[in-house]
Amino acid sequence: MTFVRACGLGELEEDTPKRVELDGTPVSIVQTEGEVFAVYDICSHANVSLSEGEVDDCHIECWLHGSRFDLRSGKPDALPATRPVPVYPVKIEGDDVLVSLTQES
Repeated sequence: MTFVRACGLGELEEDTPKRVELDGTPVSIVQTEGEVFAVYDICSHANVSLSEGEVDDCHIECWLHGSRFDLRSGKPDALPATRPVPVYPVKIEGDDVLVSLTQES
């Protein structure tokens, strides 16, 4: 599995998504509840950026229609979205947040 640097750990604010592009793929990086998560940044219901939404209880909410996605699994738990978003493996090395575009789910 190949990991690439997404951002510095110090660039992340708790419960505030950060959008990055990795090899042309939009990814939302979220630090919450003591962990860092990476999910595909585009809502599976509408073509909008999830990183513009809010984070609560290990979920990211799409700002447009209110769909919520679990940051651990990518599964939606609020309509109108019914399809999950891809979740990517994350590891921390020093101050670097590394992401693999290989999907976990």
